[in-house]
Amino acid sequence: MKNTFGNSVAITLFGESHGNAIGAVLDGMPAGIPVDEDFIARQMSLRKSVGAISTARKEADEVKIVSGVFNGKTTGTPITFIIENQDTRSRDYGELAYKARPGHADFTANVKYGGSQDFRGGGHFSGRITAGIVAAGAVAISALKAHGITIGTHILSCGGVYDREFQDIQADIGFLDGREFAVLDTSAEEKMKEAIMAAKADGDSVGGILETAVFGMPAGVGEPWFDTIESVLSHALFSIPAVKGVEFGAGFKFAEMRGSQANDPFRSIDNKVTTSTNNCGGILGGITNGMPVTFRCAVKPTPSIYKEQQTVDLTNRKNTTLQIQGRHDPAIVHRARVVVDSITALTLLDQLVLRYGNINN
Repeated sequence: MKNTFGNSVAITLFGESHGNAIGAVLDGMPAGIPVDEDFIARQMSLRKSVGAISTARKEADEVKIVSGVFNGKTTGTPITFIIENQDTRSRDYGELAYKARPGHADFTANVKYGGSQDFRGGGHFSGRITAGIVAAGAVAISALKAHGITIGTHILSCGGVYDREFQDIQADIGFLDGREFAVLDTSAEEKMKEAIMAAKADGDSVGGILETAVFGMPAGVGEPWFDTIESVLSHALFSIPAVKGVEFGAGFKFAEMRGSQANDPFRSIDNKVTTSTNNCGGILGGITNGMPVTFRCAVKPTPSIYKEQQTVDLTNRKNTTLQIQGRHDPAIVHRARVVVDSITALTLLDQLVLRYGNINN
């Protein structure tokens, strides 16, 4: 099982949903970068379950940093983040030792690990493991922000309800900073929550689309072909369990355009090369062009639903049914937003260190 992503700056995830603890190790962070534990706590709060639109599982998600930080700054050695699991109810998962939940990794994990995997709450495949990404990502977000690079993600759609798209990207990112329910048009919030609650009332769930923008990325970062900015970001984003689609800039809308509409005209403003539109999403030839990097992620509905579903008994390969018990989210798109911000920051920080050698240079 490979659990590490990144080259110069790499994150390794560990733990299981119902184990003693989960967490992350962040290796390769340059020395001397400030670590704000209050900011880490704030970021962790954005991933927590909130109210009736989230799971009833309540975790404190207090992050303990046990290495790599001294006197409030990185030392240059691996940073280890540990987050204890405190509100587990493993009895809810007894039946799942042999009945595969539709939409989950139960079957594929059973095949790969021969039944030795921890099946409780999804084990190592659970979205709970993303808490380590958020803890480590908070350090990366702070490091990027110190260099004028900011990241913002909003819920473009949820349950068929749409928010407006990014307009003034720098201002919109500032508006989203710290918002518990990340929408740009606040009138969309209640409608989305109503759609989530309607699905919950039916014992069901809804998905959505997250739209992300990165402001301040310098031109010239990334590689052609196999390590393009699109490919490394996609690699990271698809590691988030619920993400099933990623598109950059105009994305699939390119298929409906002519070249004259799709191309972004170059302009020089105050001796700086820019483009008058940004259909390419800030990336050309796999390399950043100095415009905001923009992309969208499709987030599938939470697979844990309370409706009876068809499945297979893995002990005898006979068809059967399953009705999931326990505590589950009717939607996770609002909680996934900070995970997208975090994995984006970790990926871009790694790319910047690869390009320049040290983010502090």
